[in-house]
Amino acid sequence: MTFERLKEILFWVVLVESEWHQHPNGNGWVQNTASVSDTCKIEGIVYGNAWVSGDAQVSGDAQVSGDARVYGNAQVYGNAWVYGNAWVSGDAQVYGNAQVYGNARVYGNAQVYGNAWVSGDAQGYGNAWVSGDAQVSGNAWVYSPMQIQGTRHFVTTCDHSNIRIGCHKHTPEYWKKHFKTIGKANGYTNEQIEEYGIIIDMCSKWMKLKFGKQVKRDSKGRFVK
Repeated sequence: MTFERLKEILFWVVLVESEWHQHPNGNGWVQNTASVSDTCKIEGIVYGNAWVSGDAQVSGDAQVSGDARVYGNAQVYGNAWVYGNAWVSGDAQVYGNAQVYGNARVYGNAQVYGNAWVSGDAQGYGNAWVSGDAQVSGNAWVYSPMQIQGTRHFVTTCDHSNIRIGCHKHTPEYWKKHFKTIGKANGYTNEQIEEYGIIIDMCSKWMKLKFGKQVKRDSKGRFVK
């Protein structure tokens, strides 16, 4: 990438060439304030106080800026942009016109691409894919949820604080108190009710493992610490 191309991409910034250098592996541009390991492959742009390390790659016209971190085997390419306090790590990929910013975390084998945005305190990990025009923000979490096919209905951890069984969606606490009543009302046998009680307990423990505590919402749907 030439310095003229760099100026075209960062057209809103007054650039001084002496404040930048080209990375030895890829010839991408790195602002002197940023920290980039020699082991990385940089064909794109890293600036601000951004930190790129490990075997991470930034290629195409991709940008990593602000206080963002990209490390491990993560890849940011195309026209993608990672900025703010966002972290991209593991084998995660951010590409296309995607943006990851705020305090967002994308890791594992997650992929964010297309015109997707991941922001705020959102997390994308596991084998999650966020694509198209999707926007994930706030305290959202995006990854492969726990899913179990019971004898009757499918069970899934459908968000931070709820378990869905069939068309019923409740918190783990609610399910533990009322699963027998709900099961009887829906024609479950005693054996099936016992089965789903075990599955509910498994889902509850899994949610605690993932989030460190049981996450609850208030009456307006806001997260309660």
